[in-house]
Amino acid sequence: MKKSRKAGIFALYIGKLLFRSVLFAAALILYILTGTGKITDFRGGISSFVAFLIWIVFFAEMLLHFFPLNKESIGCEKQFAIYFKPSGKEGAAHKPHTRIGVIAAWIALNGLIGILYLGGWIDKGIMVLISLGYSVCDVICILFFCPFQAWFMKNKCCHTCTIYNWDYAMMFTPFIFLPGVYTWSLLITAILLLAVWEVRLHKYPERFFEDSNSSLSCAECQEWLCRYKK
Repeated sequence: MKKSRKAGIFALYIGKLLFRSVLFAAALILYILTGTGKITDFRGGISSFVAFLIWIVFFAEMLLHFFPLNKESIGCEKQFAIYFKPSGKEGAAHKPHTRIGVIAAWIALNGLIGILYLGGWIDKGIMVLISLGYSVCDVICILFFCPFQAWFMKNKCCHTCTIYNWDYAMMFTPFIFLPGVYTWSLLITAILLLAVWEVRLHKYPERFFEDSNSSLSCAECQEWLCRYKK
């Protein structure tokens, strides 16, 4: 595999990490300077610009993920038929219990956040900041350390992760508590993206496991995304 391809995938995710970090920092500064709730204000000024930037960037990203992307990691692209290289072997049995732990932990964490919000301990701005913080952590999980991989899934890398495309739904979970066109349009799109992933996982499981899909093997690796996890 060409070195430029490997470097390109790695650079893409480093770019995502930097951009999302800057977006989080800008939102945090705005929150501190303008007061509670202003970060969700679309009525004009810098608050409106940052809020719209958050919406348009992530909405566009999600729309693109409904289609095969040559520049994306095979971790999320393995759902598509064009990335399936039959190995001649059967795929590993799907183990739903490894994902139940992820779901339970995520519900517990965000349930606590929801209680804090509904109880008035945190406001809308903090909820948006939590969501943006999740977006930064999403890329950190891919590049450096993923607690879901280490503690629940036990998969070798993102290539064989069966929750890879859960990221946006997890990212926008706090928006469940923030009804509105912009917040819920992101949340609903993220849920649709997750649903498509799950349908393909259960309909075409051979695409998602290294035993049956040679594209997911280390020998066929086109990326450097696990280099720092090692």
